Amino acid sequence: MLRRDLRLSLRHGSDTLAALLFFVLTASLFPLAIGPAPETLARLAPGIVWVCALLAALLPLDRLFGADFEDGTLDQLLLSGQPPAMVAAMKALGHWLTTGVPLLLAAGPVALMLGMQAEVVPALLAGLLLGTALLSLFGMTGASLVLGARRGGVLLPLLVLPLVAPVLIFGVAAADAVASGQSPRAHLLLLAALLAAALPLCPLAGGAGLRSAAE
Repeated sequence: MLRRDLRLSLRHGSDTLAALLFFVLTASLFPLAIGPAPETLARLAPGIVWVCALLAALLPLDRLFGADFEDGTLDQLLLSGQPPAMVAAMKALGHWLTTGVPLLLAAGPVALMLGMQAEVVPALLAGLLLGTALLSLFGMTGASLVLGARRGGVLLPLLVLPLVAPVLIFGVAAADAVASGQSPRAHLLLLAALLAAALPLCPLAGGAGLRSAAE
């Protein structure tokens, strides 16, 4: 199932490309809005990168289950005996591989473009490595819960954004800690703890959403 999703993503790479372009273009607008002062940009760079990555990761979520739900593939997967939680987990993993990893690769150059100090970038990327996985898990859960609902594309961000607020806070705090000469370990451990809790719980919640939509 994961191989199928990856093949479809490679065949129709517009979602990944759109997320990357949105991420880069949105981050590029901030210097125009707040001014080109290097000190200001460097101080705001972690928050800019995280917010842009969060919004870019939301773009493909509306289609995460939508196409399979419309053409009956989702029903066939559930009728074939596949555990709904496993279907949800593979969708989250596919979203992370096709959206989270490209955003992670693009985050370093974007952060340097915004004037972030080079020694802060590893902490930013470490936080994003954990954070993008959490974004995929929370996003998958939200997408499964609004599947088949009217105006699901509008409801999805309203459902997911409050869930990822702690991820955003701890991710930015890790980079800010390095910039101020402190250790980012505590903030990264909190992100790791959130991921450890989300790994079993989000697929179960997503599977319940898929069963409800299929019925």
